[in-house]
Amino acid sequence: MGAHEPESVDYPDYAAKVARAVGSGQFNRGILLCGTGIGMSVTANKFSGVRATLAYDNYTAKMSRLHNDSNILVMGGRTTGDETAYDILETWLNTKYEGGRHDKRLKKISELDNK
Repeated sequence: MGAHEPESVDYPDYAAKVARAVGSGQFNRGILLCGTGIGMSVTANKFSGVRATLAYDNYTAKMSRLHNDSNILVMGGRTTGDETAYDILETWLNTKYEGGRHDKRLKKISELDNK
């Protein structure tokens, strides 16, 4: 869903496309990249059902899945090296949600979507 040309684009347009698709259940998970990842994170988290996480190392990627059942991974292209980005992606894709005590918290977050 992303930009495929070298020209500058507006990141909210692409964050919205991915967030709508994930939030509606069209896709289980999505990945967003921009300069720092901050703008994509802020934008994606405006959409119901989205738990977008800006991960900058393996630990944040792992914890976002284990405890928060993150469904959109966000990384910064200007702030994350290629090898680190690959490691983050692999960790995020292969970490399963832990459930248990975290279910109650995710329910509270979901209830905020409806307010």
